[in-house]
Amino acid sequence: MKVSINILLCFFFGITLYAQDEPKKTKVDIESGYLEIRPELPNAAIYTKDDTGQVYIVHEGVEMWCDQAYVYLNDNFVKAYGNVKINQADTVTLDSKYAEYNGNTQFAFASGDVLFKDPKTTLKTDTLYFDRIKQQAYYRTGGTVRDTASTLTSQVGRYYAEAKKYQFLSDVVISNPDYTVNSPQLDFYSETGGAYLYGPSTIKTESSTIYCDRGYYDTRAKTGHFVKNSRVDYENRILYGDSIYFDQNKSFASATNNIKVLDTVNKSIIRGHYAEVFREKDSVFITKRAVAVTLRDQDSIYVHADTLQVTGKPENRIIKGFYRARMFKRGLEGEQPTSGKSDSIFVDQKAGITKLLRNPILWSGENQMTGDTIHILSNSKTEKLDTLKVFNNAFLIQKDSAGYNQVKGERLIGLFTDNELDTVNIHKNAEVIFFSRNEKDELVGINNTLSSDIQMYLESQEITGVRFLKNVDGKLYPPSQFPENARILPGFNWRGEERLQKVEDLFKDKPAPILPKIKGIRLPEDEGEFFDDVSEDEMDIPEQSKLKAKDFQNREDDPKPMTRETDSIQNDSLRKPPDPKKKSQGNSSEEQEN
Repeated sequence: MKVSINILLCFFFGITLYAQDEPKKTKVDIESGYLEIRPELPNAAIYTKDDTGQVYIVHEGVEMWCDQAYVYLNDNFVKAYGNVKINQADTVTLDSKYAEYNGNTQFAFASGDVLFKDPKTTLKTDTLYFDRIKQQAYYRTGGTVRDTASTLTSQVGRYYAEAKKYQFLSDVVISNPDYTVNSPQLDFYSETGGAYLYGPSTIKTESSTIYCDRGYYDTRAKTGHFVKNSRVDYENRILYGDSIYFDQNKSFASATNNIKVLDTVNKSIIRGHYAEVFREKDSVFITKRAVAVTLRDQDSIYVHADTLQVTGKPENRIIKGFYRARMFKRGLEGEQPTSGKSDSIFVDQKAGITKLLRNPILWSGENQMTGDTIHILSNSKTEKLDTLKVFNNAFLIQKDSAGYNQVKGERLIGLFTDNELDTVNIHKNAEVIFFSRNEKDELVGINNTLSSDIQMYLESQEITGVRFLKNVDGKLYPPSQFPENARILPGFNWRGEERLQKVEDLFKDKPAPILPKIKGIRLPEDEGEFFDDVSEDEMDIPEQSKLKAKDFQNREDDPKPMTRETDSIQNDSLRKPPDPKKKSQGNSSEEQEN
């Protein structure tokens, strides 16, 4: 039976007249249901489902079905019981055990196994408010949203129908078989599955954990972009950066600006301004002032190149540096630094070997060594420098006040004690020019000798003696009898001005990289409270409603979202200069303690 509330009003209560300055409100229409009038409820028309189906009510684009409805004609107000369903066009539907609908304010309330649905998600909660004028829904007693890919839970939630966006507050959790997201505030767009994270948040997968204070995560594609205090923790690596991109499907992450990659197993760190991490391949690629720092024997070894690549499992890490590579070891107290340059560099951390490849040069204290290839070996147990090998065209130069001590040959083998080079062996076609001095450091002669093998001894990185093995051809010349133009061996090239004296020299003569400007993720705009801030007298709440005025008020203890406006206020307070009057009083406990 279809009966209009307007007709019922005329029949039972007379025509309602509106003042001319008050906008006319459309009455709800009862389209079907068995009508019952009870004397004890003179202001209500009671409709109950019949053989044709449930009670059916419509009002300005919204449809309502229920097993029984109490329609309060004067107040344009409906209380619905049993299998309640409210449908707004094809945008949202609301199912519950009980619902109220105010035709004057277009405000709905639902309780009891509430299910709120939009085209892509379903919200389950105990109680829900729905403002049709604002096109917003709200809950504050805990809710669960099921998406096509995930389940989202929070204590407080707000839905914006036009934007198809949820705003979740307080203990927000996204659960998915492949990851879990935790955040204090999260905006979720049901159409795309995109989630914006605000405040200290984490995304945990089987093999990684992401941390950030601001970020975006595509819950369906499993990709994300994170800024502000962002990092990715793997099993044995931690990636930091001003901006991090993450692709869970490819086990890939990239970071931009102020990059750090910590190797927690091998006590090393890589820095730069762009990095790519391939977890399944155990590979890290880093550029823009890339430098790897490894702690060895309580000292740090720095490796720099235009591009660094770190590969291999934790127990077998390999570092490769390409183009304009450099290394530096500061040395412990009392030691002189060790440094080198080459076109490329190779470091095997397990084997304890460092290779300088193509046009290499190495400085150990005051000794400059060159050759086609240079290898530096460390003791894997003590982590101290052990052996130096220079292959093909080996050349060692040490500056002396009277000239340059020099030795050259086919191959050079150097031995270290306590990280200082103390023995050098030159093999095959060896030749030396050595400025010999007495105990008073007085020059007594210049030794120019050819030999198949030469051994040199050093103390405090200075050559103190030379020993010739096999086929000696040469002698010690008085300084006056050895011509100036003969004091340089063929292939001599002193490059002392290039020697690295400090860590900063790793980047000497290299321009600073141009860094991209990171586009951050802004906080959402302040869209106001869900409930309007009005006095109880101004509230249009029918006396028959189960709700009271306090139910339509914003609570002080309800969590409030971070917004651009609150962020701006906080930043302004941080920038505000101290009050000189307060400072002059000097009575604070902090000032007294200081």
